[in-house]
Amino acid sequence: MKAALPVLAALLTALLAGCAALQPPPVRPGPSDEPPTVSRVIGPKGTSGGVYSADLGLSLTSDSRAFRVGDVVTVNLQETTQASKKAGTSYSKNSADNIVAPNLLGKTFGKAAVGLGASNSFAGDATSTQQNALTGAITVIVQEVLPNGLLRVSGEKTLTLNQGEEFVRLRGYLRAADIDADNQVSSLRIANARIAYSAQGTLADTQSAGWLSRFFNGPLMPF
Repeated sequence: MKAALPVLAALLTALLAGCAALQPPPVRPGPSDEPPTVSRVIGPKGTSGGVYSADLGLSLTSDSRAFRVGDVVTVNLQETTQASKKAGTSYSKNSADNIVAPNLLGKTFGKAAVGLGASNSFAGDATSTQQNALTGAITVIVQEVLPNGLLRVSGEKTLTLNQGEEFVRLRGYLRAADIDADNQVSSLRIANARIAYSAQGTLADTQSAGWLSRFFNGPLMPF
């Protein structure tokens, strides 16, 4: 029994180290109820005694597309990605040698001949395929108007379900010219887009493997 104690202690230490190294990823905090911070822009004051301000004016010939800080615009999520990769490696090597017994003055020493042979081969094949799709819509707020006319937008949407929460976050840059007459724009037209879709709750926890399964499937296992 005493001889087995060091082995059990070593196994317990390795198990605890694996648990510490394979901690589950922290759950992202849910979005707050506060709206995104909008940069304050102070426009030029109107003419003293006048009732018209150029910053607050609306064109009678244009639509109501977003083009100012604080305006909202609806983004149609049309994200689809697909990637595949396949790799294969194979090689083989064969060799054979015959060693003739030494002969001196007609007398053979040892066996008549010795044959040596070796064969080695390897074959490996790997295939990886990944496909993702995200559709829907989210309304974001214009946070900043750059000097070249680009609009920096950001926003989030929270869905509270029976068994958890799901939320979508989006931020990036878009052109006012890409916004259609219905004040909508495709997510494909957003530059430097950062789109996050995640969840927390019972359903999200069910999709995660247990700590012991992660340990046996982790990089610390020698098998």
